[in-house]
Amino acid sequence: MENNNLSFEEKLTNLEKIVRDLESGDIKLDDAINKFNEAMQLANSCNKTLEEATKTVNKVLNKDGVLEDFEPTEE
Repeated sequence: MENNNLSFEEKLTNLEKIVRDLESGDIKLDDAINKFNEAMQLANSCNKTLEEATKTVNKVLNKDGVLEDFEPTEE
Protein backbone atom coordinates (compact mmCIF):
# COMPACT_ATOMS: atom_id res chain seq x y z
CA MET A 1 0.00 0.00 0.00
CA GLU A 2 1.31 3.44 -0.96
CA ASN A 3 1.16 5.78 2.06
CA ASN A 4 3.03 8.81 0.73
CA ASN A 5 -0.07 10.64 -0.50
CA LEU A 6 -2.10 10.12 2.67
CA SER A 7 -2.64 12.85 5.24
CA PHE A 8 -1.31 12.46 8.76
CA GLU A 9 -4.83 11.68 9.99
CA GLU A 10 -5.35 9.02 7.32
CA LYS A 11 -2.03 7.40 8.19
CA LEU A 12 -2.93 7.40 11.87
CA THR A 13 -6.34 5.86 11.14
CA ASN A 14 -4.70 3.14 9.03
CA LEU A 15 -2.16 2.50 11.77
CA GLU A 16 -4.92 2.14 14.37
CA LYS A 17 -6.79 -0.33 12.13
CA ILE A 18 -3.65 -2.43 11.65
CA VAL A 19 -3.07 -2.51 15.41
CA ARG A 20 -6.67 -3.69 15.97
CA ASP A 21 -6.24 -6.38 13.29
CA LEU A 22 -2.99 -7.61 14.84
CA GLU A 23 -4.42 -7.56 18.36
CA SER A 24 -7.42 -9.62 17.27
CA GLY A 25 -5.18 -12.61 16.62
CA ASP A 26 -7.39 -13.65 13.68
CA ILE A 27 -4.72 -13.10 11.04
CA LYS A 28 -2.34 -15.47 9.29
CA LEU A 29 1.32 -15.18 10.19
CA ASP A 30 2.42 -13.99 6.74
CA ASP A 31 -0.33 -11.37 6.72
CA ALA A 32 0.60 -10.31 10.26
CA ILE A 33 4.23 -9.79 9.23
CA ASN A 34 3.16 -7.70 6.24
CA LYS A 35 0.77 -5.67 8.39
CA PHE A 36 3.50 -5.16 10.98
CA ASN A 37 5.90 -3.86 8.32
CA GLU A 38 3.22 -1.51 6.98
CA ALA A 39 2.49 -0.32 10.52
CA MET A 40 6.15 0.45 11.10
CA GLN A 41 6.29 2.51 7.90
CA LEU A 42 3.15 4.40 8.93
CA ALA A 43 4.48 4.99 12.45
CA ASN A 44 7.80 6.27 11.12
CA SER A 45 6.05 8.58 8.68
CA CYS A 46 3.72 9.92 11.39
CA ASN A 47 6.68 10.45 13.72
CA LYS A 48 8.55 12.40 11.03
CA THR A 49 5.49 14.59 10.45
CA LEU A 50 5.19 15.26 14.19
CA GLU A 51 8.88 16.14 14.46
CA GLU A 52 8.55 18.61 11.58
CA ALA A 53 5.43 20.14 13.14
CA THR A 54 7.23 20.51 16.48
CA LYS A 55 10.10 22.35 14.78
CA THR A 56 7.62 24.69 13.11
CA VAL A 57 5.70 25.35 16.32
CA ASN A 58 8.92 26.03 18.20
CA LYS A 59 9.70 29.01 16.00
CA VAL A 60 8.60 32.52 17.00
CA LEU A 61 8.71 35.90 15.33
CA ASN A 62 11.39 38.17 16.74
CA LYS A 63 10.84 41.91 17.06
CA ASP A 64 11.96 42.39 13.44
CA GLY A 65 9.30 39.96 12.17
CA VAL A 66 11.81 37.20 11.41
CA LEU A 67 11.15 33.59 12.43
CA GLU A 68 13.72 32.20 14.83
CA ASP A 69 13.97 29.18 17.11
CA PHE A 70 12.13 29.56 20.39
CA GLU A 71 14.36 29.31 23.44
CA PRO A 72 12.57 29.50 26.78
CA THR A 73 14.16 31.58 29.50
CA GLU A 74 14.58 30.26 32.99
CA GLU A 75 12.96 32.32 35.69
